[in-house]
Amino acid sequence: MDPFMPQLVYIEPQALEYPLGCELKEKFEKLGLEIRETTSHNQVRGIPGENELQQYRNAKSTLVVGVRRTLKFDTSKPSAEYAIPLATGCMGHCHYCYLQTTLGSKPYIRTYVNLEEIFEQAQKYMDERAPEITRFEAACTSDIVGLDHLTHSLKKTIEFIGKTEYGRLRFVTKFHHVDHLLDAEHNGKTRFRFSVNSRYVIKNFEPGTSSFDERLDAARKVAKAGYPLGFIIAPIYMHEDWEDGYRELFDRLKEHLAGLDLPNLTFELIQHRFTKPAKKVIEKRYPKTKLEMDEEKRKYKWGRYGIGKYVYPDDEAKDLETTIRRYVDTFFPNAVVQYFT
Repeated sequence: MDPFMPQLVYIEPQALEYPLGCELKEKFEKLGLEIRETTSHNQVRGIPGENELQQYRNAKSTLVVGVRRTLKFDTSKPSAEYAIPLATGCMGHCHYCYLQTTLGSKPYIRTYVNLEEIFEQAQKYMDERAPEITRFEAACTSDIVGLDHLTHSLKKTIEFIGKTEYGRLRFVTKFHHVDHLLDAEHNGKTRFRFSVNSRYVIKNFEPGTSSFDERLDAARKVAKAGYPLGFIIAPIYMHEDWEDGYRELFDRLKEHLAGLDLPNLTFELIQHRFTKPAKKVIEKRYPKTKLEMDEEKRKYKWGRYGIGKYVYPDDEAKDLETTIRRYVDTFFPNAVVQYFT
């Protein structure tokens, strides 16, 4: 698939006080994109569309260039200690994504240009925890790789963390546009992870993302560039013949990664879950979705901030975990499963 290109760009005036903001404005002007001014991302108005669904889809191809004003980083367990805020929003259309509700009525993509201030705050967190390692997750609120061919914010962050003593960077992606990241001076301190899934899940629930083969070709590239590599299998979903579907996933993974030296390969396993607000939004935005969200078939589990979610019942969750862990042990016996949740 082609790299993301916004159809409409909003720029906050304050963003032009930073080099990256000016660089992006000039880039988008040369590309002939429509550029509008907005005082704040909260004031974005006029996204085209005859109805809410059309506006939602157009918002997914709208980029807001702005400044990250809140420099207190969110926590990011179990993946990392902190989420480093480089961007918000995603160009993909994954039906199950938690960003459906966390971004609410603002599904457009935001990129933050005050990188020096963000890095300064990250350094403070590292200094507070030293000599312990501090891990930063760069993909909590976006698929940063899908945007970075335009901004290079991720590349700058990789090189910033690469120069630190106690910092580590992590991010996950469903996109394959990684060529500009291959020569980054990461110094082995950034773990590059790819989200993968069964054919059924990718076909039915992940429109607007790179294909499995494209993701795995990119994984080979980043492994050859010396990045520590990992895979997130999420959401693990009980579709018809799911055991065979996930076994085939590992067959294909093994084939694509043949011949690579992967001394620190990791897997993270996340079962499918949804909240009641998410279900309402998903059914509105993707009315023909095949995503199963029957509360009667699920277990209710309290989450962060008192917001509960529906996960698989204990016996089904255990079946999922046991099966996927067995596949990891069979196909990648030296890999580490970091968690199942």
